[in-house]
Amino acid sequence: MHIPPQSLQDKVALVTGAGSGIGKASAKILAHAGASVVLVGTTLEKLQEVEEEIRHHGGKAVSICADVSQSKEVEKAVETAIHHWGRLDIVLANAGINGVWAPLADIKEEEWDATLDTNLKGTFLTLKHSFPHLKKHGGSVIVTASVNGTRMFSNTGASVYACSKAGQVALVKMLALEWAPERIRINVICPGAIETEIDDSTDVRPQSGKQLTVDFPDGTVPLNQGEAGTAGEVAQLVWFLASDASSHITGTEIFIDGGQSLLQG
Repeated sequence: MHIPPQSLQDKVALVTGAGSGIGKASAKILAHAGASVVLVGTTLEKLQEVEEEIRHHGGKAVSICADVSQSKEVEKAVETAIHHWGRLDIVLANAGINGVWAPLADIKEEEWDATLDTNLKGTFLTLKHSFPHLKKHGGSVIVTASVNGTRMFSNTGASVYACSKAGQVALVKMLALEWAPERIRINVICPGAIETEIDDSTDVRPQSGKQLTVDFPDGTVPLNQGEAGTAGEVAQLVWFLASDASSHITGTEIFIDGGQSLLQG
């Protein structure tokens, strides 16, 4: 896809989970399109690498470490955009973890909390602190959920992660109506198998010595001979939703999964 280099000129974007995967690819493509980008993540070294790459290609970016489950840290990240560029137009709430994959009876309360705090509470806090600035000019919000939040499948152990992603989908649909009068669009993307580093945050725990199947979702990707998608492909969708090319789209869940969500486990 050709991304017009001035399509987001004078816009300011905030991207959480910007140090790798979908967040990194999206930050780079938003910067290429002319947006100034606030890179938010938990590892400063990774963020600075992305920032340096963006600046090397003539873009504008600034990095800030923040845990999206902590309100004060998220608020500070949002204020970074205002401090540097005076406005906020685009938000990609992308930070997330897979967490523990195990039968529900084996999941500890703190493990449940860790996944929900990052994936769902983190999205809530990102949107809550962004809203006062977005409503000044209108804007576009994109939330990264998953096919795992919209369908049932036979693999064991994904209940906590699936709940967090289903919550994101529901939140987006409610906010689409709530925020429409403020000229804020909000949509949710639902990737299937994508080549990212999120598997590094997965704790797969078998039950009673049995192998726990976490092929996700059931079967191979129907498109492209079973190959997973790329973060770059998802980033192109993020650009589309951030730009005026999608000016009449809000409250929509968009699958980018090569047909995986159509498979029945």
